[in-house]
Amino acid sequence: MESQVLVIGHKNPDTDSICSCIVMAKLAEHYGVNAKPARLGNINKETEYVFKHLNIEEPELIEKVDEGQKLILVDHNEKAQSVEGRDKAKIMAVIDHHRIADFETTEPLYYLAKPYGCTSTILFEEYKKAGLEIDKVYGTLMLSAIISDTLLMKSPTCTENDVKAIHELEKITGLKADEYGLEMLKAGTDLSTYSSQEVINLDAKEFEKNGKKIIISQVNTADIDDVFSRREELEFAIEKEISDKKVDLFIFVITDIINTNSKIIALGNEKALVEKAFNNKLDEFDSMMLNGVVSRKKQIAPPLLDVID
Repeated sequence: MESQVLVIGHKNPDTDSICSCIVMAKLAEHYGVNAKPARLGNINKETEYVFKHLNIEEPELIEKVDEGQKLILVDHNEKAQSVEGRDKAKIMAVIDHHRIADFETTEPLYYLAKPYGCTSTILFEEYKKAGLEIDKVYGTLMLSAIISDTLLMKSPTCTENDVKAIHELEKITGLKADEYGLEMLKAGTDLSTYSSQEVINLDAKEFEKNGKKIIISQVNTADIDDVFSRREELEFAIEKEISDKKVDLFIFVITDIINTNSKIIALGNEKALVEKAFNNKLDEFDSMMLNGVVSRKKQIAPPLLDVID
């Protein structure tokens, strides 16, 4: 029997990362690949809401892979965001909607990247292309991922393809995106049971450029002030993360999903990059309000990476 291929999303997985690895595993099996979805961290409360709604189990947790392990990467390609041991693994395919960075392989592979709002939108189109039926479970996984990544179509990353996929998946699942999606997003804003260390790592992505190491962490909320009231304990946790991981800049993004604004806390020895990137000054709390900004991928990471150049 062909050796098993692990389908994995990024570390500190969000809903798209988890749902896409399950959806991709089924697509790979359709093409005769012995595929198994896996996750690189605990699921958040938003994703937990999806799994409870569907009454299904989350993928197996893995922390590293052995040399020669076959991998399919979804929702990421950067080394810093991927599984430990990836350098010696064999990457068979990548399905992604992010920038392509520090990525190379010794052999050809299948690489599909589109500038969509969500990886699951790409997979939705691939299912249709393959003539693979989408049932209610897989349709809900895709719909949930797209709603999550596009903030119910409010994010600037949302494309016509994402909107079209949402409307088609509403018909397949029988769900109304605005009703189901709002409840799902609200479930993800409950941070009350998380420690400060857990909060800053719920959805944290690491970027490296020109020798600079940056972590951008993001949480969604319906009340920015409620999260910001924990500023002192959050800053303590961030400083520890900076020290432990030798990070030059850590940006914690608090995003209001109702009013589509964000407030950031920036710490580290490269805070000046933030002021330059957003042409604004950090206040006495090392924070800054970013009106109309909700997307790390399109509105936060690009200007920061640009100023590093």
